[in-house]
Amino acid sequence: MKVLLIGSGGREHALAWKLAQSPRLTKLFASPGNPGIAEHAECVDLAPGAILGFAREENIGLVVVGPEQPLVEGLADELRAAGILVFGPGAAAARLEGSKGFTKDLCARAGIPTAAYARFSDAEAAKAALPRFGLPVVIKADGLAAGKGVVIPTTAAEAEAAIDDMFGGGFGSAGAEVVIEQFLEGEEASFFALTDGTAIVPFGTAQDHKRIGDGDTGPNTGGMGAYSPASIVTDAIAEEVMARIIRPTVDTLAADGTPYSGVLYAGLMLTAEGPQLIEYKCRFGDPEAQVLMMRYDGCLVTLLAAVAEGRLAELGPPALADRVALTVVMAADGYPGPPVKGGAIGGLVEAEAAGAQVFQAGTARVADHIVASGGRVLAVTATGDSVAEAQRAAYAAVDRIDFPTGFCRRDIGWREIAREAVA
Repeated sequence: MKVLLIGSGGREHALAWKLAQSPRLTKLFASPGNPGIAEHAECVDLAPGAILGFAREENIGLVVVGPEQPLVEGLADELRAAGILVFGPGAAAARLEGSKGFTKDLCARAGIPTAAYARFSDAEAAKAALPRFGLPVVIKADGLAAGKGVVIPTTAAEAEAAIDDMFGGGFGSAGAEVVIEQFLEGEEASFFALTDGTAIVPFGTAQDHKRIGDGDTGPNTGGMGAYSPASIVTDAIAEEVMARIIRPTVDTLAADGTPYSGVLYAGLMLTAEGPQLIEYKCRFGDPEAQVLMMRYDGCLVTLLAAVAEGRLAELGPPALADRVALTVVMAADGYPGPPVKGGAIGGLVEAEAAGAQVFQAGTARVADHIVASGGRVLAVTATGDSVAEAQRAAYAAVDRIDFPTGFCRRDIGWREIAREAVA
């Protein structure tokens, strides 16, 4: 089967790496791809309007859409209407990520546990509502903001400033509407499920590290590292998440005439009252995809095609290895603000020789050199029998990389390592 992968980040490199191992794959294309993806796929730079024509011309058997933006904009709908198999939800279902307010309203209708909230399209009304939420409070830009549209102020002044920033264009059009939520106490975890709109199967757990600095300090980012599985998501909690969060979501969308097909990524808060939904994403996470692909032992083409064809129930549970995978993101100086681009990167071969897999994200090739071209640049990923072992292997590889204009956190997996130490 010929496969076309859409995207250019670390998530897509991880998907390309795994797709390339699939026995059913005959040819992998990627648009636009990156230098790392080019090791596994033929990269073609297709304009959004040219994807359908390319898929027809090349007789593509499956299109895998990596990032959220094309899904929210309806790429999957266009391909399905033309009879082309695609992994990823249509635009109506992708509103789960495209609009935080839409998701909160769906939760209210379906009785899905989530934080109390209110939606606002006016800054003054939002500010007036702050006292009823208390402090700290969660303030979210409603639309897509590259994982950065969430602020958790601890003072009233910070909250009002965040509201002004969002409505003032600090997050672009994503802040045209704002959602204010009750702050939930607990520990965050990520839960993944695959669904073809009817059948649903779990596809692993992870714990992301959103803050820029060690010890979870500083501003939020798109993710500075992750590990999988997350032991805090016990079997009992996973069953509860499937029954009270994932299944009602899939059923409600189906009843609304907008069935969801693809991967459903639930960001959870594990509270004293049980798991509650923080947000949904309509694609594999980044950097969570990197650790999930390192653990998946099956044929990814077969699995994703079964989702796209509505045959997920015919397959057994996805084969995720018991081993732990951990990834460390190396970012360009300046991130999550404007990153320093153009910095040379060396030592990638040496890092992989140390036993890690280096997934490229914000990279470009200039002559014979790899350089930084974005904020999050590399995801150095390793496995082990424990989080501590996987962490040691990942940082041993990080230390072989020569990236003078880059940095990383040095504590990815710290909560789980502390738990392992007392187990």
